Amino acid sequence: MGEPLHALAIMVPTGGVAILAYLVVGLVIGVESMGVPLPGETTLIAAALLASQGNLHLEFVIAAAATGAIVGDSVGYYIGRKAGRSLFERLGRRFHHFSEDRIVKAEKYFHRYGVWTVFFGRFVALLRIFAGPMAGMLRMPYPKFLAANAAGGIAWSTTIGIVAYNIGDNADKIFGQLSVWALVVLALAAVAAYTYYRIRRRHRETAAVREPQSADV
Repeated sequence: MGEPLHALAIMVPTGGVAILAYLVVGLVIGVESMGVPLPGETTLIAAALLASQGNLHLEFVIAAAATGAIVGDSVGYYIGRKAGRSLFERLGRRFHHFSEDRIVKAEKYFHRYGVWTVFFGRFVALLRIFAGPMAGMLRMPYPKFLAANAAGGIAWSTTIGIVAYNIGDNADKIFGQLSVWALVVLALAAVAAYTYYRIRRRHRETAAVREPQSADV
């Protein structure tokens, strides 16, 4: 976390041209949201820590992060919609973040949970990178995507910003753990939902077999 914090500290002169720091926050998070693996969450945490030291205003940090997330995801959406799956295939040959197994995982989340993946995916590193391009590739209606994207971006930037502001120097370590746990919880929820679906489907199939037998009797 030291490098983003150091970079942001350099961008905030003592006289106070803090707007440069807000632009950095919005730009890094925006580019990450387009599908480029940059340290968006770490940059937000670093900016919130600077705000806790009086160098920045927290509300502007949150606004910059939310704007970057919403705009970046929207750009990523249109890139994914225009380029289709070939975009992920090309990126997969260059970046391990876009490996085939990760693309398949993200695609399953989108098919199963739809707009909720866009909203909650903002809190998970893997889905945060995939959300915009994947939603575009899968032709999710843009109004639905935008609503989930905006709600998720605002909720994420507000939550991470406020908690990092109050926690202090241990924030990056804590949120690194939360990202992992969020992915674990999401995976467990997916397993539970799939198990429930299979049980319900088996019951329906059993009932369908029994109904003709009852009719014959």
